[in-house]
Amino acid sequence: MKSQNNRSLSERIVHAVGFEVIAIGICAPTAAWLMNKPLFQMGALAIMLSTVAMVWNIIYNTGFDKFYPPSRKRTMPLRMAHALGFEGGFILIGLPLAAWMLNVTLLQALMVEIGFFLFFLPYTVVYNWCYDWLRAKRFQSATSREMKKQS
Repeated sequence: MKSQNNRSLSERIVHAVGFEVIAIGICAPTAAWLMNKPLFQMGALAIMLSTVAMVWNIIYNTGFDKFYPPSRKRTMPLRMAHALGFEGGFILIGLPLAAWMLNVTLLQALMVEIGFFLFFLPYTVVYNWCYDWLRAKRFQSATSREMKKQS
């Protein structure tokens, strides 16, 4: 039986892709509208940042899970610290990319990144909370089915 503590690489990929697909669907049209930029340009930026974020997500969450395994209680302050750490690291990675792709200064790109941060901070907390809840329910269901088979 698979332990609830262990997350496979394929599960981490599903987690990251799900996170990014939902985020792109929300961010690209919203940012295009707010910045009066073409949807294609904001979509390209969103996809580029999303790709980088997926890699960062897998690296960051692998490290996070080593220190705080999924079986440990994850309180709201811990979830907030998790989200702040992820987003802080990602701003450092994404800032030069945003400046280059939008052909703006680093300061202007920082303003864009702050806007994304204001969206992604609560989104990250809610997404991971929901993901962990659904994962635990799925694990409980699989465990229950396995126990019924054994009896």
